[in-house]
Amino acid sequence: MHWIIDVFKKYAVFSGRARRQEFWVFFLFNLIATNVVTFAGRAIDSSVPLIVYTLVIALPLLGLAVRRLHDTDRSGWWFLLTFVPFGVIALIVFYATAGKPEENEYGPNPKFAAAQ
Repeated sequence: MHWIIDVFKKYAVFSGRARRQEFWVFFLFNLIATNVVTFAGRAIDSSVPLIVYTLVIALPLLGLAVRRLHDTDRSGWWFLLTFVPFGVIALIVFYATAGKPEENEYGPNPKFAAAQ
């Protein structure tokens, strides 16, 4: 649960690094929450809940994606691959790749920083 809360605490933070576990737990939470909100919206015959949820979740999700790219020693600008055909496949590979164990230009390894 703390993985989800940590992402919201860093609502619009694009600096630093994010672990794989933090990214994928939040991704799963977001997938489930989107389905629940979509179902609720259809039950009341309105798209407003989904629009509001999308606006609320957009910045934390973007910040988390950029921090995850930083963990793999890539610039956050790689996120722009989202807009290129098949670019999402490359991003999924980057997100699934283990982070660099040593400190990089984006900060210390979050795996070891969390353990201290």
